[in-house]
Amino acid sequence: MPLLRVQGLSFSYRDRRVLTDVSFSLERGEVLGVVGPNGSGKTTLLRCLDRILDPEGDVRLDGRDLSAMSRTEIARTIAYVPQSGGALNPVTVFETVLMGRRPYLRWSVSEEDKRKVSEALSLLGIGGFASRRADRLSGGERQRVLIARALVQDARILLLDEPTSALDLRNQIEVMALLRRLADERRLAVVAAIHDLNLAARYCHRIVMLKEGRVLGEGAPSSLLTGEMMRAVYGVEAAVKDEMGVPYVVPLRPSDDGVEVV
Repeated sequence: MPLLRVQGLSFSYRDRRVLTDVSFSLERGEVLGVVGPNGSGKTTLLRCLDRILDPEGDVRLDGRDLSAMSRTEIARTIAYVPQSGGALNPVTVFETVLMGRRPYLRWSVSEEDKRKVSEALSLLGIGGFASRRADRLSGGERQRVLIARALVQDARILLLDEPTSALDLRNQIEVMALLRRLADERRLAVVAAIHDLNLAARYCHRIVMLKEGRVLGEGAPSSLLTGEMMRAVYGVEAAVKDEMGVPYVVPLRPSDDGVEVV
């Protein structure tokens, strides 16, 4: 049984349909990339999976109906890192990550809560930042703090919306490599909405390709990142090359402009 099974998920903002009949599954230890053009419904899908939004369709977590679970139950199973993560408060990194323990907190912070925060900071290589102000971090440091905050929820599924946006090239690679390592070593399931197809190809086990709220393809990057799919989903002519078994996409031109590449 997959950890997460999504069948026939649809969602509308009032009279505007954003997602239509989306279906896929997610296994333990898997990184699933959600890709597609702007406006294809990637962020909305993540928000539906975290029950921030209430979609139509059937979403099951370990066989349980997600809509029947309490907010606390969901928070103990699914951790969501929104795009840009929101503004970080002028508190320490330790205090910021400790906020991820909210689903477990009672009247006071326990020693176990503190231990889990310290372990997450160490795992992400930011243990030395514990006393620094979170609002004064660089982009890469900030993203690691947000992932650490998600990890201390003890969630089995991490949902990340554009985790590499606004990061330089080195930090993009480091963040995606970290997510892949968490999946491989801790058997976490990761769903990442991502624009960079080449990062998705390198670090995701599978990808789901959305266009106008519908799934146009699902599978291994090598099977989906093709010239035909780039034309159908993004409206571009692209060369898809192979680098040690990993596809990478080189966009050439809009597919309907008739301009030849020189």
